[in-house]
Amino acid sequence: MADPVRAMDARYTYGDYKLWPEDDRWELIGGVAYQMSAPSRKHQALVGVIHGRLFAFLEDKPCKVYVSPFDVLMPELGEASDEDVTNVVQPDVVVFCSRDKLTYAGARGAPDVVFEVLSHSTAKKDLSAKFDLFQRMGVREYWVIEPNAAWINRFDRNDKGLFGEPELRDPVKSLGPIPSLVLEGFALDPAELFAAE
Repeated sequence: MADPVRAMDARYTYGDYKLWPEDDRWELIGGVAYQMSAPSRKHQALVGVIHGRLFAFLEDKPCKVYVSPFDVLMPELGEASDEDVTNVVQPDVVVFCSRDKLTYAGARGAPDVVFEVLSHSTAKKDLSAKFDLFQRMGVREYWVIEPNAAWINRFDRNDKGLFGEPELRDPVKSLGPIPSLVLEGFALDPAELFAAE
């Protein structure tokens, strides 16, 4: 699984990112630019189900859900200006419970919950660089869904502020609905999710 990058020896910021063509999709992690390819039909079906369930669940609640493409700036210490931010990601589905983090263009700060549906071209990044970024920046819950092997891992922050071992592993089809620990009352049913086409 390769990660296409714009230039390995360059470090980019959100200021650079905003100048790139809008029809090219990129993410910045630590200033490294990773290109995002067009997702598969199955990937989009799963993202649609997750977003739809969350949208209905959160309709009368303070938390709000957003679906990619949606820029999430995650500034490092000392990156006061948006132009200087070196972490800009577009998770498949994100939930923000603090409206203070929402901006006109997207969001600035760690989401409360992130859902990533793996793609062949981005799986390595989602499970390593992005995982590390989300853990370090304070994402409270990180769901990783593998569409072809049909497994789900939900990572929760432990008392040390780190993602522990995932709560659920494959085969998820034998399990019932998987509850969110952050969004009380929300659960994702793997059988329903993986039936999406």
